[in-house]
Amino acid sequence: MTKKASKDSPKAGAKKTASRKDSAPAGKPGVRASGEAHADAAHLRTTNNALVDHAYLTEQEFGVVAETLQRNLATTISLYLKFKKYHWDIRGRFFRDLHPAYDEFIDMIFPSIDEQAERLVALGGSPAAAPADLERYSVVRVPQETVRDARTQVADLVQDLSRVGKGYRDDSQTVEEANDMATTDMYNQYALTIDKIRWMLQAMMDDEQMN
Repeated sequence: MTKKASKDSPKAGAKKTASRKDSAPAGKPGVRASGEAHADAAHLRTTNNALVDHAYLTEQEFGVVAETLQRNLATTISLYLKFKKYHWDIRGRFFRDLHPAYDEFIDMIFPSIDEQAERLVALGGSPAAAPADLERYSVVRVPQETVRDARTQVADLVQDLSRVGKGYRDDSQTVEEANDMATTDMYNQYALTIDKIRWMLQAMMDDEQMN
């Protein structure tokens, strides 16, 4: 993960919009942002938008934090969908173990979807959650094919959870450096949850019957 913003990144978009914020007409209904700017509600010149801002964050800090929140939101939604996909697909001797376990893991991560989206909104962002946006931002891919085998499913999920857990730990440090301690605390808690689910699934792979 890099902190350097490209010309199309949220940070760069924030800088561009900031220069014309004061000159743009206020209270225009139906204004629709384009490109990366759709994640930054604070700069939309729309009706009833006066209270939307970046709170205590600078434009640059908001860009950094918003990028992590959008990516983690898309990733968590995709992880939810992947657990559900495997919940429906599983067959064989481990069906009675994994079918309910996947729903238990979903219950552990599901609240973070709304929490991350609302954190982005609270900081002046606008979450992107269309299917194309999930594909664009998520680090987890939901399989299109049917996967019946328990070991294949579990091994795949362990890899995903390893990547997601590391992402939360890296992003915790990133947003702390961007002066957003509240989001830092959120990410630390999510990392603990992801690590716990990963440990439980990895322990199942030690069962010789799963080989």
